Amino acid sequence: MRRNWWKHGLKIALIVVVAGAALGGAVMALWNTLLPDLFGWREIGFWQALGLLVLSKILLGGWRGGHGHGHWRARMMERWDQMSDEERARFREGMRRRCGHHRGEPSPQQGQAS
Repeated sequence: MRRNWWKHGLKIALIVVVAGAALGGAVMALWNTLLPDLFGWREIGFWQALGLLVLSKILLGGWRGGHGHGHWRARMMERWDQMSDEERARFREGMRRRCGHHRGEPSPQQGQAS
């Protein structure tokens, strides 16, 4: 395995290059298809699209790699485990009121309409 570490690195580099090219091409295609017609903006090239993708990732998403959602889920599960059965029932009812019915149950609005 140690002798082939460079093959593993080459595979990763190839995946990064292919993914970057695909994402840059997708951003360029979407931009050039939508924004000139909608807003009258100029079309962009591949390198501008790739730069826009990197800039948006830095400004909006960071480079966390998706770990933020796992942290939120772990916190929610910890809170859920600390709730009593009554608190869980109140939480579920509050979510049903906010988000609508769940699993085929009639929503409160459907029950009142009759």
